[in-house]
Amino acid sequence: MCAIAVMAKASIAGKTKTRLVPPLTEGEAATLNTVFLRDAADNILSAAAFANISGWMAYAPAGSEPFFRTHLPESIGLIETVAPTLGECLLHATATLLRAGHGAVCLINSDSPTLPVGYLIAAATALAAPGERIVLGPSTDGGYYLIGMKRPHPGLFEGIAWSTGQVFSQTMARAEAVGLSAVHLPTWYDVDNAETLQTLIDEVLGGKPFRNEGTPTPAKWTQGHLSRLIEDFGLQGRILSSRAAGGPS
Repeated sequence: MCAIAVMAKASIAGKTKTRLVPPLTEGEAATLNTVFLRDAADNILSAAAFANISGWMAYAPAGSEPFFRTHLPESIGLIETVAPTLGECLLHATATLLRAGHGAVCLINSDSPTLPVGYLIAAATALAAPGERIVLGPSTDGGYYLIGMKRPHPGLFEGIAWSTGQVFSQTMARAEAVGLSAVHLPTWYDVDNAETLQTLIDEVLGGKPFRNEGTPTPAKWTQGHLSRLIEDFGLQGRILSSRAAGGPS
């Protein structure tokens, strides 16, 4: 079985999705995080209907399990994953799930609620085939939205310039250095600034697909939250103002 785990943070106003403030308020950003997690959980469970997959949240901060139990389906497993760096968190989650008996692990971000379910199925299928390999899903900002492997490879997480446009290329270089082949999934996007938030709105509310390859997930929880923000709180105008003012990018 392939474990697919979201690298997740509990929704705390002022500490979650802060790069989206503005155009969102701190409370709106925290709620957006919650609906992203709910959609990610649904995506994984949908993929599990077509491949041998189990769903997990590798969560932080410490002690936030009640938040996740409140908002997520009971079938989603939880592992507390708290470490000084993102690389250490990723390695801890991978090693923990492999020690639990899974044949492979995929770690995904919490910022891509419309990620096609087919990409998750493709990752699990690639890892189920004989032979050693990793799977990477590149994101438009130079990072990756998914990394999958059959055993821990600490070198993939060491010396990486996290939160930069070099993450994907550096990870590929680490894989090549130790002779690991890599299966590449199609590129997708993370929602972490006003521009990509607009891309998400165009996709889930405007009928404008991010790309023609792969069927985007409907992301019903995200769609409902964004609809309310636009209709009742003027989000669309706030996004335009933030982008015009050169907000976080």
